[in-house]
Amino acid sequence: MPLHHSSVCLDPKLLVGTFQESLQDCRRQTLALVEGIRPEMLRTQSHPEFSPVGWHLGHIAYTESLWISEQLAKLPQQFGQYERLFAADGLPKSERQNLPDIEELLAYLKAVRSQTLSILQHDNKFENVRLWHWLIQHESQHAEIIAMVLAMHQVNKGSGLSPMAHPIAAVDDDMVCIELGSATVGSDAPNAIDNERPAHLVSTESYWLDRAPVTVRQYQAFIEAGGYREAKWWGEEGWQWLQSAQVEVPLYWPDGTLVDKAHWGNCPVCGVSWYEAEAYAKFVGKRLPTEAEWERAMALDNGCDRTSGSVWEWTDTWFAPYPGFESFPYEGYSQIYFDDEHRVLKGGSFATSKWVRRPSFRNWYHPHRREVFAGFRCAMS
Repeated sequence: MPLHHSSVCLDPKLLVGTFQESLQDCRRQTLALVEGIRPEMLRTQSHPEFSPVGWHLGHIAYTESLWISEQLAKLPQQFGQYERLFAADGLPKSERQNLPDIEELLAYLKAVRSQTLSILQHDNKFENVRLWHWLIQHESQHAEIIAMVLAMHQVNKGSGLSPMAHPIAAVDDDMVCIELGSATVGSDAPNAIDNERPAHLVSTESYWLDRAPVTVRQYQAFIEAGGYREAKWWGEEGWQWLQSAQVEVPLYWPDGTLVDKAHWGNCPVCGVSWYEAEAYAKFVGKRLPTEAEWERAMALDNGCDRTSGSVWEWTDTWFAPYPGFESFPYEGYSQIYFDDEHRVLKGGSFATSKWVRRPSFRNWYHPHRREVFAGFRCAMS
């Protein structure tokens, strides 16, 4: 379907130059994550639910070759030896550790990218703009997962908090009132991926929203008050999860102990599950915001910190399609996760690239996942 976007000049030469620059910049950021990586860090799972770093590198190259060389340019498959290993549905995560060495993976990435840039030079069709945007964002998402896997390796070694986990100070103890009204949620912009579309009007009642994510200092009060031992703060599913998980602090918490308030206190809490976020909100007499409430507040920018470079934020919304949803570029990208088992996260983290950091972007994870660089802010009706 041709792309029509009246506010953007879709000059083919300018688009090619823009995409070239973005592809190269995105790749530099990806490669910086694995510079000097040790073989065991490359190949070993840091968590049963997450593939090793090396698999993500190979998957980035595989996906790029599939959608640009094979699907877009209709070229014959060149790297068939990698298909079963790096396809998303090729092997279970537990069998993705028998990987090529870093030199072979980097050569694979380089060879695919060389062909991609050549194809881009000759692609001047407006209907392909969405695919190029999607490709850059696909790599960006897997680069963030690589950062998460590396952080989990550090936690597994007993190194405590990832050095990246709390880089930004936050303002706390304040809320902003969002009056009754409507706002456009989602996006029809060329860079919007399928689950953000179509943009649509959503109305909300009046509500209060924290100006910034919950801080370490605030969350520490929950811990010190016995929050992880009191069933009254937890929903039924959350309490069941807690009894199984047997955790007492967020995942990215230094040395597994309470932190130095003076050093970390005003930074966003990071590495909490949706259940932990829900329990804290109940502890302070609040709740988690819905996705629409969160996005409407950011659209109004009514004194809210937009959290760029901070933490993903859990919402009280299940990941589901917007009315009129259409899959792109393939059905499995978003649609298989519309299962009433994934919660929406908004905002972006310190590891989120600029290509996916926007108010309309929707991240999604199971509510028990705490490996994500995620925190939250609270709302109140």
